[in-house]
Amino acid sequence: MMRMVKLAIALGLAWSVYWLASGYLLRQSLSGWFEEQAARGWQAEVADLSTSGFPLRHVTRLESPALADPATGTAWQADWLELDSPAIWPGQQTVRFAETPQYLSYFDQTVILTAAGMTADLHLRPGTALQVQRMALTAGPWVLADAAGPLAGARTLGLEMDQLERPETYAVRIGAEDFTPGARLRETVAQGEGLPAGFEAAELAMTVTFDRPWDRGALEDRRPQPVAIDLALAELQWGPMRLKATGAVTVDPAGVPDGRVTLKAENWREMLALAQASGVLPAVAAASVETALSLLARIGGNPDALDVDLDFEGGMVALGPLTLGPAPLLILR
Repeated sequence: MMRMVKLAIALGLAWSVYWLASGYLLRQSLSGWFEEQAARGWQAEVADLSTSGFPLRHVTRLESPALADPATGTAWQADWLELDSPAIWPGQQTVRFAETPQYLSYFDQTVILTAAGMTADLHLRPGTALQVQRMALTAGPWVLADAAGPLAGARTLGLEMDQLERPETYAVRIGAEDFTPGARLRETVAQGEGLPAGFEAAELAMTVTFDRPWDRGALEDRRPQPVAIDLALAELQWGPMRLKATGAVTVDPAGVPDGRVTLKAENWREMLALAQASGVLPAVAAASVETALSLLARIGGNPDALDVDLDFEGGMVALGPLTLGPAPLLILR
């Protein structure tokens, strides 16, 4: 009996030493990473690092983390961030974000994200590259705002990214329940007062092939860039307006897409008004676009519905027979 007690005590002491040592190494690794980024010219700051979770987990808390990449103009800061992993394997991380405001910046533009229960589950492949095998980001009620007020929000947020057989290819799914645009977006639509507060549907499902897998280099070096997108479904429904899209495009090294996306739109005139009022569609082109779309809708048999192709070719984008202008560049900063 005493031998069993001694063995249990010895194992407990050994595990305690392992837990303390591995927790220390985790903190040193994180601290070293911040120092490396600062040496590269980033703003990379953290006020304090601490570890809890004994005996089965390592919960590493970062106080006042701040990151800014001068090369891309992107920055993020929060009151705290927690990394939670099994003590036996740090490659399965749960990242918990502060429920206080997080600040996201792109050069001189800053937005504020406030989210309840925002977490990201990360499964990383073994190895120093820390390649992302799976990521699932979830949140409760969230609001995105700038200095002038709310831009958008929703009751939930869900984002999943699963690595497929080819390591640079990922299945991506995004959804938000009761997605609610800010007052300014609603005001851009003349019929905005008759619209419900939130979207009945806001979903996106696609398979994206990047030029490299997502790993630690996505933060330290550059973001992986899309080279092919297979859009299984994008759906938005806001009151009487409903838009569905499917299709596939390839993307060249400059970010120029080439391919075709099929659009199905109900009550497209309201969408056109939204695009014009928000500045997406120039006022000088609005009349000709509406005339062409009216013709296409009448050919389809329903003047309030459209079933057309959005073609990307030679750096331009066309809606059916109507050329809209230069195609947007698909570049992750």
